[in-house]
Amino acid sequence: MRYELVIFDNDGVLVDSEPLSNTILSGYLTELGHPTTYDESLRDYMGAAVHRVHDLIKERTGRDLPTDFERNLQERIFAAFERELQGVPGVEDVLAELVADGVAYCVASSGSHERIRVGHHRAGLDQWFEEEWLFSSEDVGKGKPAPDLFLHAAERMGVAPERCVVVEDSPLGVQAARAAGMDVYGYTAMTPAERLEGVNGYFSDMKALLGLLE
Repeated sequence: MRYELVIFDNDGVLVDSEPLSNTILSGYLTELGHPTTYDESLRDYMGAAVHRVHDLIKERTGRDLPTDFERNLQERIFAAFERELQGVPGVEDVLAELVADGVAYCVASSGSHERIRVGHHRAGLDQWFEEEWLFSSEDVGKGKPAPDLFLHAAERMGVAPERCVVVEDSPLGVQAARAAGMDVYGYTAMTPAERLEGVNGYFSDMKALLGLLE
């Protein structure tokens, strides 16, 4: 393969968590008096760290979310993960091929380290990732769409940005990868291709990713 490091987004790319988490987020915001549909949640918050929710609600309404918002949201999402979270179909085949080819890979997620670990455990993916291969927006000052998280992951993995490729399914993630000077491929199982402007290529079947990386 022509890349030395494959950087995976987590939610929606490795674990099929976006439908669950955005259903819960939109419902919780609506409960709190900020009517939000599922589609609006995907549009505004998919791929972002939770601080974006705080920032947009404050910007739009002038009101702060409750101080326990993040804790309550996390509890609801984790409970849903335990009930029904699954890995993205085909992702273990991709990881097995990367291992066989000796290509390094890691995770760079807007979610917390705890969210990554809980999701991987429930989906059976924790066997594929060492702890030091997991990077979160908690590790940097600015999350996506800033390049900081991807650059941090590349530095910690010891690979130059131009030798990295990012696998993303959100516009914010694509912007971050581009800002980091990395190639990026857009996974379109949930996100329309036209929303992932600037990618090097698209794919809707995870197993097709391997052909793009050769």
